[in-house]
Parts: sequence; structure tokens; C-alpha cells
Amino acid sequence: MNQKKIILCPNPNRDQGMRATKAAEKILREIGFQTVVCSPFKDQKDGAFADYTVHSLPHEMKGADLLVTFGGDGTILHLAKLAALNKLPVLGVNMGGLGFIAELEAGELETLRKLKSWDFETESRMMLDVTVIRDGKPIYTNLGLNDAVIREGPISHVIHLKISSDGRHLADIAGDGVIVSTPTGSTAYSLSAGGPVVEPVAQTMVVCPICTHNMRFSSYVLSPEHTLTVELERNGRKPVYLFVDESRAFALKADDKVLVRRSKYVTKLVRLTEKSFCEIFAQKMLPGGLNHEE
Repeated sequence: MNQKKIILCPNPNRDQGMRATKAAEKILREIGFQTVVCSPFKDQKDGAFADYTVHSLPHEMKGADLLVTFGGDGTILHLAKLAALNKLPVLGVNMGGLGFIAELEAGELETLRKLKSWDFETESRMMLDVTVIRDGKPIYTNLGLNDAVIREGPISHVIHLKISSDGRHLADIAGDGVIVSTPTGSTAYSLSAGGPVVEPVAQTMVVCPICTHNMRFSSYVLSPEHTLTVELERNGRKPVYLFVDESRAFALKADDKVLVRRSKYVTKLVRLTEKSFCEIFAQKMLPGGLNHEE
């Protein structure tokens, strides 16, 4: 049996001094795994990873069996595309805030010993393919675990969007924009904008307007079989941007079409505990939960 290789991806802004990474590395090596440390981000400052030699993530992924992140959910989102394309499962250790996607908290590292038998469950999380069509040609594509967001620029103004599903009119939005989220993303920006909470292993797309002027329209929960098209209307030269999983903004032009559909790729999240989504949500979000304790 070949020795399993595990990539450790710490966010140096969260894991100060690499303390959690070093503790996890010690446990994983004790139970027989090979480990390598890679940066989740480009252009990190020298010394950000303490005394670790940091290796190239794309290169190390080719022969790896598991990716362990140390940070918040944002770190997992940043790595989800690369992990999905390489069919590499992800185990998140939460060093940040709420941490809905991460499996373990920083104080639960001993749970990593359950990996020894390599008999664990994974959850397949739906992802979105996002494409911008300009002059009949695709000019931008991206893959997201959480959401695709179309919204106004830094100067607040009302933007007008037309949304269709498989070529049939679905909704007109006048407001700050729209969020198309996966079930995983339903507890992120979509929830803040008034969208529903969806069990993360479900297969749906949530369409949630941002500060809409049309009070009759709150949000839609749709089958993932649909292809959604978002078009800009009557916006003139007002800046409108597309964000996929909080990625760098992509500037949209007046006649662009944004296509959003379920991807063939999925993010596989490792599960080592018996925590249910409902339990996690209640602990972290509802009154009296962990998020409200001092």
C-alpha cells in the first residue's frame, strides 16, 4: 500500500506562527502519512509560513490524496476550483469566524487520527459553471462553490437585470444586483440578502436579489437542470461587475450575457465527525448559539 500524501494549506493570516499546521503535521506523520506544505495564495511574503519550505500547490496536487486547509471558509472557497479540477477531497480546519464549510475547529485536531484507516465519508457539493458571452463568444469562464454575484460598482446606484431560465423569462430586477448561489452558498451572501437556508448537499440553485425595489420578488429556489441567463438592461455606462466566490471583479458591458449552470465538477468535503448541518447552523447562527457567546 502506497503512503498517502496530504497537502497542508495554511492561511498565514489565520494560523499565526503555523501553530495549528505544525500540530496537524505531527499527528498526520505519527499515523503514517507524508505531508507537504503549500500556500493557498500567490505572492505570499517571505517568512509568512515560519520555517516551512513552501511547495508549488498545482505541482503537489498531481500526486496528492487529500488537501487540508487551515483558515476560514474563504480559504476553502479560494481552493475549491483547483481541488475540484484535480478531484482532490478537502478537509477544512476552521481558524476564522463562522466556518460552515470547514469540518473541524482548531481545537479538534486530534480528530485527524481518524484518517489512519482511510475509511471516511465525503460530501459532494454542487458547483456552478459561470460564463460571460460577449458578441456571441465566451470571454470569461469560472467555477464556483458558493455563488455568482452581479452587482453595482463602488458608487451605489440602481441596476436593471433581466433573468431568464432556459430562454424563458423568469424575473426583472431593479436594485443593487442579484446572487445565484448553490446550497453551500445559501448561508453566505445570499442569506445576508434575505435568501433561504438550503441544506448544503441538496441540488438546487437559489436566485436572490440584492436590495430589490420590487418587494413582490424575494428569491427563487430552482432545479439545477436549468441554465440561467442574466442580461443587463438600461444601465448605460453604470459600472456593473461579476464576482464568482468573491473572486476578482470582472467588469460587464451593456450587451453581455452571464450564463450560470450546474457544473459537472463537485467539491468533495471530508467528514470525520457526526455533526449535522442543522446542528452547526443552530450553534453558530441562532440565538444562544456559539456565535453569541462571549
